[in-house]
Amino acid sequence: MNIIETDKNALLVTPEGELDHHLAGKMRTEIDKKLGRGIINIIFDFSHLSFMDSSGIGMIMGRYKRIQKLGGRVIIAAPKPQVKRIIEMSGLLGIIQISPSVKQALRKL
Repeated sequence: MNIIETDKNALLVTPEGELDHHLAGKMRTEIDKKLGRGIINIIFDFSHLSFMDSSGIGMIMGRYKRIQKLGGRVIIAAPKPQVKRIIEMSGLLGIIQISPSVKQALRKL
């Protein structure tokens, strides 16, 4: 997992492989350390993610709630079809945008 601060007051979070209970907990901890100190947006780059379970959905929802309180946005960029399907089934699309690329996600902020 890679976390980079961008010039758009955002974190660019790039997990790889499977977003399961173990990785979701690690991501939650690392992201929460950075939120609020000028960081009000998160872009999840899911281009290298092959699988996500309910722990990943929960982690995204928790970060979304924190970002909303800061007045920011959460965008999921470049999910593979199998991950996008999980996002759609979870109902996240009702509150979180999907962007085809990180570059386009950054333009939305």
